[in-house]
Amino acid sequence: MFSKRSIRQSFLIQLIFASASLIFIFSSLLYFYIQRSIIEEKHQELLNYAKNVANNQSIYGSEIPTPETYLGLSIEIVHLNKAHLDIDLYEMTKNSKSYLTLIYPFNLDELSYLKITKEITSTKLLLDKILNYLFIINIAGFLLVVIYAIGLSKMLVTPVKTLSNKLSNMNEHLMRPIVVEELPEEFEPLGTTINHLIARIQNFVKYQKELFIGTAHELKTPLAVIKLKNQVTLIKKRSAEEYIDALKVTNKTVDEMNIIVSNILNIGRQEGAQLEKPQEVDVIEVLHQKADDFKLLAENEGKTLYMSFEPNGYMAFLQVSLLNQIIQNFLQNALKFTPKDKSVSLISSLNSYGLLIEVIDEGCGIDESSDLFAPFKREGNKPGVGLGLFLAKSAADALGAKISIKNRTDGVAGTVASINLNSKLSCILPINKK
Repeated sequence: MFSKRSIRQSFLIQLIFASASLIFIFSSLLYFYIQRSIIEEKHQELLNYAKNVANNQSIYGSEIPTPETYLGLSIEIVHLNKAHLDIDLYEMTKNSKSYLTLIYPFNLDELSYLKITKEITSTKLLLDKILNYLFIINIAGFLLVVIYAIGLSKMLVTPVKTLSNKLSNMNEHLMRPIVVEELPEEFEPLGTTINHLIARIQNFVKYQKELFIGTAHELKTPLAVIKLKNQVTLIKKRSAEEYIDALKVTNKTVDEMNIIVSNILNIGRQEGAQLEKPQEVDVIEVLHQKADDFKLLAENEGKTLYMSFEPNGYMAFLQVSLLNQIIQNFLQNALKFTPKDKSVSLISSLNSYGLLIEVIDEGCGIDESSDLFAPFKREGNKPGVGLGLFLAKSAADALGAKISIKNRTDGVAGTVASINLNSKLSCILPINKK
């Protein structure tokens, strides 16, 4: 009925055990309280009889005795060998009847004591009946608890089974988000997380299809160029120079194919990087290192790289290689499309989500209506395969970060490429230099 590590089984056992223990403890306390109250009442009754006799009063005092009061009551004077000042009360059973006996000091000089015995057989029978009733009630209560626990456990696992059924009916071609509003409040975070995962899978499948189609198209074009060039060359005899030109065109086309293959291999390397163990790093320090690497490159191209990092330190638990890949792609694109004597800015700042990293250029801008993160998507008139932003988007998804590229809104031509990391802020302690 249950698996070895069934949550439902554990919950069911714990609920039954806790409820049964509660019923047993409550019933035991109730029974002992009733028994104690009744015996205490009989004790007090015998004690009043003894006080009245010791004070030479009627045994029943000022009360008018009823016929039931006389039944089962006996009083006698006994003598002990030594003085005993305490009042003794004990219970005994004789001939299947129960008696409650009280020893009360009467005349200490003569070492005489009152021995008052009261038959309590009916009282004991009453207590036995109460005990039997409580036992029956406990059994019935335990069965009700088991039934209730089974029904409650089924109710608790129903949302999980519903989610499982919906997920089992999905495939990469038919994936629909889960309606979170239909789930219990406790399962809404789980539904939201599953929807986020579904969206990532849909995005992955979409881009993978585009990647395969784009790869086939990109490789088919240079192959067609090589074939056509060779066919034209072989139509008739050519001079050595013409054959050399044909070979140069072929080599150039092969180089372009190698670039495409290298970028495709980078996709495989990135998937391997996503499996790397995350480590805690200072993101600001990583940005400083990247900026230093690209500053010299920008100067060689006659451009300027500005840097502005806030706060002084920001610790994040992530794969450094993926973050480096995103920042590197942003800076490469920014320097590629920024004209000479213009500038590129790498800045970081805090926002409500976490750390915002922006690369701002003064290039030609982008068409915001197009999907720039699709594979083999190229903008502008600069050479490139069109896989850089696709790799950057995949890396950002693996990091759980938000990535975007928009045109500048400050009146200057250019774009703003940003990545928003969600992590914790950490203060960097100064190092004491001796």
